[in-house]
Amino acid sequence: MLHCRRVVTALATVGAVIALAAPAALADGLQIQVLSTRADLVSGGEALTQIQLPAGTDPSTVNVGLNALDVTNQFAERPNGEFEGLLSGLVNGSNTVTATLADGTSTSATIINHPIGGPIFAGPQVQPWVCQAGATDAQCDEAPTYAYFYMPAVDQSQLDSTTGPMDLSDLFQSYDPSDPPPSAAIATTTTDNGTTVPYIVRVETGYLDRDQYSIAMLWQPGQPWTPWSPQPQWDHKLVITHGSSCGADHDTGTAPSTEYDPALRRGMAVMSTAMDNAGHDCSVVTEAESLIMAKEHLIDEYGTLRYTIGTGCSGGSLAQQQVANAYPGVYQGILPQCSFPDAWSTGQELLDYQLTRNYFENPTKWGTGIAWTPVQIAAVQGHPNYANSVELSTLYWPTLADPAYDCAGVTAAQRWSTSNPTGTRCDLEDYMINLFGPYQGNNPYGYAGIPLDNVGVQYGLDALEDGIITPAQFVDLNQKIGGYDNNYDTTTSRMVAQEPALANDYRGGGINETNNLTDVAIIDLRGPDAGSFHDAYRSWAIRARLEQAEGHFPKNDVIWFGETPLIGDPNYAAEALVAMDGWLSAVEADHRSLSLEDKIADDRPASVHDQCSDIPDVDQVVVPGVGEVCQSPLLQTRFATPRMEAGESIATDQEKCQLKPLSQSDYYPITFSDAEWAELQQIFPNGVCDWSKPGVDQQPTIPWQTYQTASGSVIYGGQPLGAAPAGSGGGWTSSSFDTWLSQ
Repeated sequence: MLHCRRVVTALATVGAVIALAAPAALADGLQIQVLSTRADLVSGGEALTQIQLPAGTDPSTVNVGLNALDVTNQFAERPNGEFEGLLSGLVNGSNTVTATLADGTSTSATIINHPIGGPIFAGPQVQPWVCQAGATDAQCDEAPTYAYFYMPAVDQSQLDSTTGPMDLSDLFQSYDPSDPPPSAAIATTTTDNGTTVPYIVRVETGYLDRDQYSIAMLWQPGQPWTPWSPQPQWDHKLVITHGSSCGADHDTGTAPSTEYDPALRRGMAVMSTAMDNAGHDCSVVTEAESLIMAKEHLIDEYGTLRYTIGTGCSGGSLAQQQVANAYPGVYQGILPQCSFPDAWSTGQELLDYQLTRNYFENPTKWGTGIAWTPVQIAAVQGHPNYANSVELSTLYWPTLADPAYDCAGVTAAQRWSTSNPTGTRCDLEDYMINLFGPYQGNNPYGYAGIPLDNVGVQYGLDALEDGIITPAQFVDLNQKIGGYDNNYDTTTSRMVAQEPALANDYRGGGINETNNLTDVAIIDLRGPDAGSFHDAYRSWAIRARLEQAEGHFPKNDVIWFGETPLIGDPNYAAEALVAMDGWLSAVEADHRSLSLEDKIADDRPASVHDQCSDIPDVDQVVVPGVGEVCQSPLLQTRFATPRMEAGESIATDQEKCQLKPLSQSDYYPITFSDAEWAELQQIFPNGVCDWSKPGVDQQPTIPWQTYQTASGSVIYGGQPLGAAPAGSGGGWTSSSFDTWLSQ
């Protein structure tokens, strides 16, 4: 049984450890390496640490010091020949670790430790914050608890570790180690390293970064497990599960379920944090921070990793994709399903839906002689189902934009209002103020800036050019569309993106520019767009962004498209996990001197390609280098957005467009009356969007930003952490994937 965090773990032997799970080999000589994370992002007072010794050194003669303490007894030579220990007793802030040989030769390393309650780089934490019942302090710390489950005996073919496509998670039953069921009642499973064990799972639940985490592993009760000698069924692979939606809560939540059969049966660890549930925490920075801290804890307690795979639908896909781009290395492969690229390009769509709804649902706003048909409205919004805009904007526009939104953890008395201007603002941009920064100009209370903008956007341009709407309708719509201010109030003027929020949105990864996804393997799982706001075009939006970032058709991005609305196919997630595991295993075994981007492209199995489900009467074509691409109108429902119907590309990542002069020749052969043209000149006094140019302040996401100084003060907009200190994070991945350390 494992001890709690910050308590020294008993020393034990390594046993049978997969060679590829070991950290990358260090140069000859005396060196210190933190295995579990970057040496400057350690948390919780402990770190799995390796000391490389010169050849011929007697380990019993080595002395290890931590600050002024002798911690030699925390280290020992393990059967794998490495001198390792779970270094405990780290103080918050800077720590000096020293290794000294018998002849006096020594080396030292600096470890920066942070409280288990965080933060480590996200900057000052949002307040107020309500901890869970049982928390021992204001940072929501609480000792971990453990629960056990088992898979009842089922048709053994369903549990085959390489071919079983079904997700049997719903079959798990509670297991009591003190009163176990008969052995015959428990299924067995053979993991992908060939170990056959009773299918029993242990789930650890604890708290870090002020919120809950969960870790599940195949477990043999009564058998020891240390980070040097894990039980043999573990394959040193990690799957991260995610939640859904998009929110900004101010209280401790519940980590998404880790009782995920398709991974556990194969010997993979499964992990989640409440903050990787976007419906609870939609901020890319705190999502990433919680996952980094949880991975460190997992490595400290269970052992090193080979690679990490993310899985999840909707908000779960949002978290995977924006974190993988802003903090590359958290995942080596992702399986986004019914996906969103990120929170804030979705925010652009939300803005346009809300504004067009304000116009279309209020005919009293329409000019004399103006009337709109459902077909014309659909042509402006880009979607044939008007309910798509209603559902998306009703659910998420208030969360994104309304500072008076009733968010969890904030009382009515604490919440912002016009009569309480210093109250807590519950909108997402203020929740993410460390990333966005306060907006420039008259801002006495320091509210966060909003990066959204619709200046120069010609709503309904494509519908006008296609003859679906009239010039009079086009002018009336654009004259009345308006915008929003910081307090969620409508304005007659267009919405102007605020600085420095606009630039910081790109820099910090609020907009996922995918420039750091080039080293990540992606299998995107998608079904038809049923008008339930999980628009199918978003899979191709990511592909378009990757093509921009990579300069060619992206070979690290695969789309599976099936007939089941939104998700593609009920078995896709389980099947894609197996496919991704094979893909990453091939990259892991590739030791050529190529870039990771090239290895991911070259080592993608031939069976992993763009595909449609095998559906009768569905036309498919095979595109060289791409694979099967759905052609059926029934399935290939890649509808558009209001901004795409205004001329933006399917990449949909321009929060604010550059402008070009208004010119009648651009509308040829459409003509406007003199009065209509004069009105357009008033609507667009500085010009209209030039979508052929990059957006204003559009720039690549800067990886691994920190939003706090060494003393804990905020750095609005962030600054790069830079490359990891020497001797960092060797236990995060196999050596084939360790380029994240140089970000």
